[in-house]
Amino acid sequence: MSAHSSEVKVFVRTRPTACFAQDLIEYLPDKQTVNVRHRRESRKGVVNNQMSSWSFKLDGVMHNMSQEEVYQSVAHSVVLRALEGYNGTIMCFGQTGAGKTYTMTGATESYQQRGIIPRALQEVFYEVEQRVDHTFSVFLSFLEIYNETLVDLLASIKRGRAVQGGALTIVEDPGGGVSVKGLTLHPVHNEEEAFNLLFEGEMNRIIGEHALNKNSSRSHCIFTIHIESRSRTLSDAPYVTSKLNLVDLAGSERLSKTGSEGQVQREALYINRSLSFLEQAIIALTDRRREHVPFRQSKLTHSLKDSLGGNCNTVLVANIYGEAAQIEETLSTLRFATRMKCVRTQPSINEHIDPALQVRRLQKEIQLLKQELSLHDTLANRAVVPNESLSDRQVDEIKSQVQRYLAGTLDEIMIVSIRQIQEMFTQFKKAVQEQEQKVKEQLSQKYSLVEKSENSIQSSTAAAAKEPVGAVGSVGEVESGFGLGLAAPSQKHTQASSPNKSKGKKIKENSRKDVAQTSGPAEGVTVNQRETDALTPNCEPEDLEAPPVDQEEHKKKIDSPPCKFEAFEDFKLGRGSEINRILKENKSVLLERMDQLHKLTQAINSCKRDIDHMSSELQLCREQRQSQGQFVGEKGEPVLEEAELILLVGLREKKDQYRQSYEELLSTKAEVRYCQHLVDQCRIRLLTEFESWYNESFLLPEEVQTIFSEGGPIRPGLIPVDKALNLEADEQEQFQRLRTELLAEGPSAVSFYNAHNRTVQRRQQANSSQS
Repeated sequence: MSAHSSEVKVFVRTRPTACFAQDLIEYLPDKQTVNVRHRRESRKGVVNNQMSSWSFKLDGVMHNMSQEEVYQSVAHSVVLRALEGYNGTIMCFGQTGAGKTYTMTGATESYQQRGIIPRALQEVFYEVEQRVDHTFSVFLSFLEIYNETLVDLLASIKRGRAVQGGALTIVEDPGGGVSVKGLTLHPVHNEEEAFNLLFEGEMNRIIGEHALNKNSSRSHCIFTIHIESRSRTLSDAPYVTSKLNLVDLAGSERLSKTGSEGQVQREALYINRSLSFLEQAIIALTDRRREHVPFRQSKLTHSLKDSLGGNCNTVLVANIYGEAAQIEETLSTLRFATRMKCVRTQPSINEHIDPALQVRRLQKEIQLLKQELSLHDTLANRAVVPNESLSDRQVDEIKSQVQRYLAGTLDEIMIVSIRQIQEMFTQFKKAVQEQEQKVKEQLSQKYSLVEKSENSIQSSTAAAAKEPVGAVGSVGEVESGFGLGLAAPSQKHTQASSPNKSKGKKIKENSRKDVAQTSGPAEGVTVNQRETDALTPNCEPEDLEAPPVDQEEHKKKIDSPPCKFEAFEDFKLGRGSEINRILKENKSVLLERMDQLHKLTQAINSCKRDIDHMSSELQLCREQRQSQGQFVGEKGEPVLEEAELILLVGLREKKDQYRQSYEELLSTKAEVRYCQHLVDQCRIRLLTEFESWYNESFLLPEEVQTIFSEGGPIRPGLIPVDKALNLEADEQEQFQRLRTELLAEGPSAVSFYNAHNRTVQRRQQANSSQS
């Protein structure tokens, strides 16, 4: 699809502060213009009271706006167009501590304060559920650029697939875009899976501390959502792909203000240098006379090549401070935003044709061309020319014709088809090669080799290298001086100097023979016999004698607690009977919902087949009506026949039934997931309480059990079972109350907090394992 040019949209967002410099920064009522006044500082003892003012015209000014309003202004349209097949990029730029990470990611502890990335993920999956006519595949990747080094933030998760594998390198795509070779792509099917990956990557990011920001991002991060959409109703429709880059750039720093030292200072140098290269690329893009844009100067500009002036809808958010002390950095950020607004992109839909569908189209086109050629031959009163491959009989006939033509018994060969011409040239080539071979054999039999000078030997060696392989063996047999069938001394020396090679070759041949001999009978052995043979130890008779039994160990084994399997069965009949009963009930409900889901799936498939059948019949009726002529009403509308009208009404009813069944299917899927969650929770609780009961009944000392029974002091880390059950009941009530509050915040709040809690638990486990 042809691309149309569009400008990069630029917004400015001010970090909330109690010391906003109203006398220096002014926002006009049109919410697009920013006026900045700056008093130059006195230098070298000379006081300069001159005021300088600047005016910046942007696409929007976001001052004292909520996260929801920022998302609707900046990212809503970009996300929707990404679902339609357009690439999109949203990036945050500004000085350190200006709120870029807060704008892009938000506060992970609060659902209401979530940023652009979580909200974009929610909207993507919401639209996926609403667009029932298409099937979507969503993949996520998370790239970090730290000190000019590419890092995969999701490499710790093993279920992703790497793009071409190997080390992380930026490569150019044939279509003009770029991709990162070796970066893992992780498939996601719902919001909670996407939030898990997002928070996992955020946990792996590198942060530092300086005077302006306690949690400063020390790297550039690119969170990419890859979307693929295919039509459910049209089998020959092309599928579309898109990628949405959500870029959180590290902030520019002035070392005089941040006071960075050591490693933080080194990171700041890399950050400032990459941002400087980014600005150079923007300046080159705005200059229409420039033919070369330095994208390869840094990893950041190279990875964002297609986002800057390429096939992409690009939006920039310039984050600034509103304080007077940061006015110079604010001016620098606004100048960059103004240059970025002059960059133009060419967004277009990324349509692709399925290779299998393209093969079918080409086969159909070939068949039509064959039919057209056959019709053309018939109209020209010519014999039908076969277009298929030549048979063996036809090849032999062409070979005979070529031989007779060369012998002079045939004056001319009748040309019938292109395939005949190609085969004829092949036979001519073979005839020439056979004649050359005969001449060489005759010369080798008539003449013998003589001594030659060094130059002649080199020239003859070069000529022999150009000869065919079949001629070399015949010449070697007539070499006099070494005997018939014997190799030259140089060849003997070569073979003698490498006996290991020939020996290794014999060993390989023998091993192949052994494998061939043993592979036959081994196939008749069953799997159990093989496992038995493999597990049977090869012991001598004296090794089979039993070792002496220690009486104390034997006594300990007799006094040892019962196996957990038997104890677990007793626990389910006794103390854990209530939880076991709930687990069985939840399982039965889950099976019932799964059976209902299976029936709905079958019904939907049957309905879809009926729709396809009725659509084909309706199309056939329309073609017959158009070929036979159709009646037209008073208003010029075609009059339908009774059969066609019945089909049309039935098709509409089937489509309504399909939509209703599909909505019921989605609802049933949600119920199945919820029931599965309840079953998992019951199973975990049953196992947890069994472990507590088992430890208390068999593994704890008797004096500890006595203390519990008498209500005495409790040792640290040990809690009575009844108190533990009461605590779990309180936790369940608290969980239900929290779940009600989260559902009041929004339908996706539960998934958001579940993913955040898992990330916190993984972080705590990682810290405990390191300590």
